Amino acid sequence: MDDHLHSTPVVDGRLAPDHHNVYIREGKKVMKSNRGFSLLELLIVVAIILIIATIAIPSLLRSRQAANESSAVANVRTINTAEVTYLSSAGGNYGGVPELVTAGLLDSRFTGAVSGYAFSVTAANSNYTVNAEPKTTNTGRFGYMSGPDAVVRYATYTSANCSPCYPATATPAGSVGAPVQ
Repeated sequence: MDDHLHSTPVVDGRLAPDHHNVYIREGKKVMKSNRGFSLLELLIVVAIILIIATIAIPSLLRSRQAANESSAVANVRTINTAEVTYLSSAGGNYGGVPELVTAGLLDSRFTGAVSGYAFSVTAANSNYTVNAEPKTTNTGRFGYMSGPDAVVRYATYTSANCSPCYPATATPAGSVGAPVQ
């Protein structure tokens, strides 16, 4: 036999099954060494993935925050509707979240956080204030409130120390914050 590399047997245009990746060199069978990716190629792929992640993750967080805020506004409106219904069946008085849940006007999930917002209702006879406060600044940028006029208002949420962020004693009732469009 020659001392140089011999070609691998080919059967029907494919490598013979018993000679797959096997070459003969100096009269001995030698396995072909398969090389993988180089370190540089792997580093480039990792760098590209990191660049894509730095672009995508902030956008994802902003989208989630916007979805939580939209959900909070919708839930404040749901609570307003529940309050109007409760008013007609409770002798002209508004109720808090526990009363609205007991009356079957709100789902029991409103007793905890819903979509990153905590909801509270301060009810006093013929007046009420609904507050929706984000659990963290990552779940929402704004706090929302509404009163008997059913206008949902918002203000920038600054910290967890504003509970409620909108006093029910504002004149006229619910006048703190800009209305949601």
